[in-house]
Amino acid sequence: MKSTRCAWAQTEPNISYHDAEWGVPLHDERALFELLTLEGAQAGLSWSIVLAKRENYRRVFDGFEVEKISRYGAKKTTALLEDAGIVRNRLKIAATIQNAKAFLAVQREFGSFDRYVWQFVGGRPIVNRRRAGQPLPARTQESDALSKDLLKRGFKFVGSTICYAFMQASGMVNDHLVSCPRHAVCAKLK
Repeated sequence: MKSTRCAWAQTEPNISYHDAEWGVPLHDERALFELLTLEGAQAGLSWSIVLAKRENYRRVFDGFEVEKISRYGAKKTTALLEDAGIVRNRLKIAATIQNAKAFLAVQREFGSFDRYVWQFVGGRPIVNRRRAGQPLPARTQESDALSKDLLKRGFKFVGSTICYAFMQASGMVNDHLVSCPRHAVCAKLK
């Protein structure tokens, strides 16, 4: 079988992201919050746009320090809306601040967001065996359950499609094509 990178990763910054990050099991609290934020920011846009703005997001959102973001007020929100280095959408910015508050509540209840979120896949990555030409689902039962629970806990911009993208990106689901060299690599990272 010919080794072929996943079709969506044909140009930068997607290639570098695909080859180093996408599908790698992620357990770092700050990184999980960053990814959840970026996946929400991506709604209605291409992932390439958000990846190109990622460093700006890290800068203006204080390195994704959840406690600090949870205290953002009107002055900071106005500054964020004026920053062309991020997606300047009032609802998405407000969602990031609200999500920081909800994230802290989940950490208090479960001990970590990592422990909470990985329970939706039984604590281990779901390893799919997708082939070229097979469409990826936009959502699954697991992403439906995660979305429903996050929404119940006050999170915003966490519909099932966003949750599935988050699950793929954070390695909760391995959706690399079986012909992609990253499939086997990520499958070993449990």
